[in-house]
Amino acid sequence: MAGDSVTPRSSTKPQGCSNAKLRQLTRRVSQHYDHEMAKIGLKTTQYSLLSQVMHRGPIRPGDLAKAMVLDASTLTRNLKPLAAAGWITVVSGADSRSHLVAITEAGREKRAEAQRRWKAARESLNELLGVERVLALHELIDGLLERFAERETESAS
Repeated sequence: MAGDSVTPRSSTKPQGCSNAKLRQLTRRVSQHYDHEMAKIGLKTTQYSLLSQVMHRGPIRPGDLAKAMVLDASTLTRNLKPLAAAGWITVVSGADSRSHLVAITEAGREKRAEAQRRWKAARESLNELLGVERVLALHELIDGLLERFAERETESAS
């Protein structure tokens, strides 16, 4: 069937912009996961944040931002709805200037619920795209990331 192959088309050079194509694909995949998370009132970014706080917390906001590669203002903005929902707490640390972010029991329950929805999203994406294509995509992505890492290592030398 046309278009089912994961091998490149017969063209001698890529057509179109790789960046645009990758961004389009990542937007579609993100929308797929966002749709599933919306069923329980979460965004994918909130699920990620709950997971990080659960695994790393209690944690200082600056350390959490660094671990998630976020700037402090973005992290603060993303923490507010989670705190308002009672899924995390932001409490004073050792001194009045420091704070710690921790997950609450309600947050653990919400994360467990989100984890089930995430699995459902992954399974439905595999079904939509086909397991063979997803495996090939993962292999391609891993190989490309290795190339970037090798280049960075060579540049640092």
